[in-house]
Amino acid sequence: MTTADPGFRQPRDEEGRFVNLDGPTPGGFGDFLRWRWERIGNGRPDGTPAPRVEPDLARIARPPGPGEGARVTWIGHASFLVQLDGVSLLVDPALSGSVGPGGIVGRRVAPGLAFEDLPHIDAVLVSHDHYDHLDLPTLVRVRAPVLAGLGMERLFHGAGLLYTPMRWWQSQRVGDVTVTFVPSKHFSQRGFGDRNRTLWGGWVVQGGSATLYHAGDTAYFAGFQEIGRRFPGIDVAMLPIGAYEPGWFMERVHVNPEQALQAFDDLGARTFVAMHWGTFKQTDEPLDEPPRRVEAERVRRGWPPERVRVLAVGETLEVRPTLALAPAHR
Repeated sequence: MTTADPGFRQPRDEEGRFVNLDGPTPGGFGDFLRWRWERIGNGRPDGTPAPRVEPDLARIARPPGPGEGARVTWIGHASFLVQLDGVSLLVDPALSGSVGPGGIVGRRVAPGLAFEDLPHIDAVLVSHDHYDHLDLPTLVRVRAPVLAGLGMERLFHGAGLLYTPMRWWQSQRVGDVTVTFVPSKHFSQRGFGDRNRTLWGGWVVQGGSATLYHAGDTAYFAGFQEIGRRFPGIDVAMLPIGAYEPGWFMERVHVNPEQALQAFDDLGARTFVAMHWGTFKQTDEPLDEPPRRVEAERVRRGWPPERVRVLAVGETLEVRPTLALAPAHR
């Protein structure tokens, strides 16, 4: 069953390309070339990849049942195994050794779960079409139904995958779980000439005793407050903390660590879980800088350590049950 906000009109420009809630994403190929030129010889170290632990395979073999809360396992980068109410979901799974056209970006730390470690997957949620979030070889091996933004029919159907296109504020049932595609501030592109032809966003996953949010890729924007208003009582917010330097270029599409914690505050969520760092070297900051900045900001805000979690790759977070909340009116 699919439901949507009947009063919402998906924003597009005069050419039919998707745009953010606050308008088109600024910049383009010229700014990309400027960044690459400035990056030559900047001397910043690569840093240390994210730590990895061996996953507890017995623990994730069966998803929690109704009333048992939820379970979140970080596979690396933006990839998570999310389990609740008898359902196992993969979000932005990228288990390949490299991503990007021709595999130009190599993985710096092994995935937290190998393909043979995965339980039965009921559905895959894809936030947008960038290669580090939509890794087609991974999706083809998993062979589960895919939910993703509008406009990806050719890509998924060409790979023989079952695809449900989603617009912002649209919901879909997966077993006893409701997943809703929500806005983010980003863009889409996989090749030349296809910029913003497919839709990007984040995901809210609601079970009977837990509500989880995965932001996908996003810059900071007022939409976090609206997501929190529509989905009160978010138990876990998975938010990106990496890929933010240089700020003049990256802040248009990515949050930095301090902005990620402000987004968490805007959402009114209970527990912060960091993602999108320490796996692929994509931008100029060292791989291990983002969690240090997150910790400094947590201390500055006076939040207890248990509210802000930086998991190791392969680590699982148990989300204790909360009182069931009816989905917000849309």
